[in-house]
Amino acid sequence: MTATCVYKPVRGERPLWDFPDGTLAGREVATYFVSEATGWEVVPPTVLRDGPFGPGMCQLWVDTDESVNLQVLARSDHPDLRRMAVLDAIVNNADRKGGHLLPREDGRVQGIDHGICFSSEDKLRTLLWQWRALPLTDEAVEVLSRIRAGLEGPLAEVLHTLLTRREVRRTVERVDRLLASGVHPEPSEDWPAIPWPPF
Repeated sequence: MTATCVYKPVRGERPLWDFPDGTLAGREVATYFVSEATGWEVVPPTVLRDGPFGPGMCQLWVDTDESVNLQVLARSDHPDLRRMAVLDAIVNNADRKGGHLLPREDGRVQGIDHGICFSSEDKLRTLLWQWRALPLTDEAVEVLSRIRAGLEGPLAEVLHTLLTRREVRRTVERVDRLLASGVHPEPSEDWPAIPWPPF
């Protein structure tokens, strides 16, 4: 069986001062594993593979509905975006741009480009602030509880192969904070809240 995919070789990565450890490809795959643990399928299937330019991230290609206006979509209350906002808070996504949203032809929305996630510092930067300080849905609380349990077992084991111990520990702390507060996070005053460019 063959499928069209996006391939990002590690060899082509540019070093980032605030993400000194591991690889961007590893962070993409780690985000996919967290997405799968939520059951929401926010991220298309993503794996590490050896390709023509060496090891890298391979992600299943998703056909999109090109009639959807991404600027309008990013400001909407689409339930998949609210789930994505929760995932972004878990993985500390520092770059959720409008162009990273994939409106599928079946009406669902998925997200891509998770190479700069899992920083040990709080760096959540996103266009999806429409739920800030609002209570998490019952579904989100249930999913966060399941993620927290996984971070004591199988999910943690997988993440430890892709991230540093400190990054995994900080992920546990972010999930604990979300569960304790019961609300979507608010923008930080110490870090730009919206990525640039936003699309």
